[in-house]
Amino acid sequence: MKIIIAGAYAIGTYLAKLLIRNKYDITLMDENIENLEKLGRDYDLLTMEASPTSLKSLKEAGVANADLFIAVTLDENVNLNACMMAKALGAKKTVAKVDTYEYVSPENTELFKTLGVSSIIYPEMLAAKDIINGLKMSWVRQRWDVHDGALTMLGIKLREGCEILDKPLREISGPDDPFHIVAVKRGQETIIPGGNDELKLNDLAYFMTTKNYIPYIRKIVGKEKYVDVKNVMIMGGGTTAVRAVNTMPEYMNAKIIEINEHRCEELNELFDTEDALVINGDGRDLSLLTEEGVRSTQAFVALTSNAETNILACLSAKSMGVRKTVAMVENIDYVNMAESLDIGTIVNKKVIAASHIYQMMLDVNVHNVKFLTTAHADVAEFIPVQGSKVTMKPVKDLNIPRGMTIGGLVRHGEGLLVSGNTVIEPGDSVVVFCHNVDMKKIEKMFN
Repeated sequence: MKIIIAGAYAIGTYLAKLLIRNKYDITLMDENIENLEKLGRDYDLLTMEASPTSLKSLKEAGVANADLFIAVTLDENVNLNACMMAKALGAKKTVAKVDTYEYVSPENTELFKTLGVSSIIYPEMLAAKDIINGLKMSWVRQRWDVHDGALTMLGIKLREGCEILDKPLREISGPDDPFHIVAVKRGQETIIPGGNDELKLNDLAYFMTTKNYIPYIRKIVGKEKYVDVKNVMIMGGGTTAVRAVNTMPEYMNAKIIEINEHRCEELNELFDTEDALVINGDGRDLSLLTEEGVRSTQAFVALTSNAETNILACLSAKSMGVRKTVAMVENIDYVNMAESLDIGTIVNKKVIAASHIYQMMLDVNVHNVKFLTTAHADVAEFIPVQGSKVTMKPVKDLNIPRGMTIGGLVRHGEGLLVSGNTVIEPGDSVVVFCHNVDMKKIEKMFN
C-alpha cells in the first residue's frame, strides 16, 4: 500500500512511525527540512522537502498511485486544498485534519467528499468524546463502546479489594463468565493473556463485557464506593475544553479555570450550556482550587498545552481528594511517566487522530480501530466476509497468532462474548485485541 503523508508534525510523524511497522510504502512531505531529517535518518521511509499544494511535487511523490493521501499540516486550508488536488490527480482516498468545528457537521463532510476529501479529522472533538466517556464512569480509566454499547471495553486499574487477583484467568474468566480479560498493562509490559495468566495488584486490566454486566464488573474489582461524576473542574480553556463542555451530559456541571482574562470572555460566549462557570485564575494555585470547591469535585480535567503542568495539576487534585483525574498529554514520551504516577485517564490527541486515520488503511470491512495508548495495544472491529478463514472453524482451532485475542462479537445487534467453541459467522462484528502483531495479517483472516 502506498501512503503519502503531508505534514511532518505531531500527527504526521507519529502516524509514519506507526505505519512503518506494517511495512507500508510511505512518503512524508513537508516544507521544513528540519522536520524531516531526524525521521528520515531513524526510520525506513522516503522524505520529501516540498509543498503539499504544489502540483509538481504531488506528481513527483507519486500521488497518482497513492492508496491514501493524508494531509495533517498545521494549516487546515492547506490540508483541504492538498486533498482536493491529490484526489484529482488519482489518489484513491484522502483525509484532512481540520481545526474548524463546522467542517465536521454531516452536511459539510458530504460537501467535502464531493470535492475530493474522503474523510475529515477534527482531533479536538475526538479527544472531547474520549474525555466525556471517561467521566461517565469515574471508576474506569478507559471505555470503548462497540455498536452503541452492545459490547463494552473497560480499562480498570486493579486495587486492593479486587476479588479476582492472583487467580488463573481460566478460573475467573471462563466460557460461562460474563467478561473476558483481553489485555493487561503491568509496569512497562503489555500482556495479551492466556488461561494460565493471573491479574496482579496495580495492573491496568482491559475487560470486554456486555452492558448489563457492567455493575457486576464494578463489584468484583472493588470499585462500588466510587461516586458518579456530577461536578467537573477543568484547567485550561482551549478548544478541546469547549468541545468537552458542550458535549457533557445534562447532569454534569463544569467549572473552567482559565489563566487568560480575554479567553475567559470568549469562553462565556462559546459555551452552549448554563451549567458551565468560567473562572479567571491559575489552575495550579492550590488555594484557588480549594476556594472553588475542588474537595467536593468528583473529577479534575487538565487540558492546558503543557503536559508537565497537566500531570502536576492532576497529582495535586488527587492529593486533595479528587478520585477521577484526566490529563491531556501530547508528548508521547510522557505517557508512560503519567501512567507510572497513577494520573488516571490520559488523553493524547495525535494518537486518537491516528486511530481514525489508520482505520482508512485497512479493508472496508474494518469498522473501527482504537489504540490503547497506555497499553501500546491495538483494538479493531472486523466484519468477516463469506468464506473467510475465521468463519471456517471454532475459535479454538483457528491458530490465532500469538499476541492476538478475540474479545467478543456483535451478531444481529446483540453483544456476545467469545469462547473456544464459538463459530464466527459472516457479517458478525468481531472485536480483536493485538500487541506487536501486523494488523494486515489479521485483516486477511477476515477477508
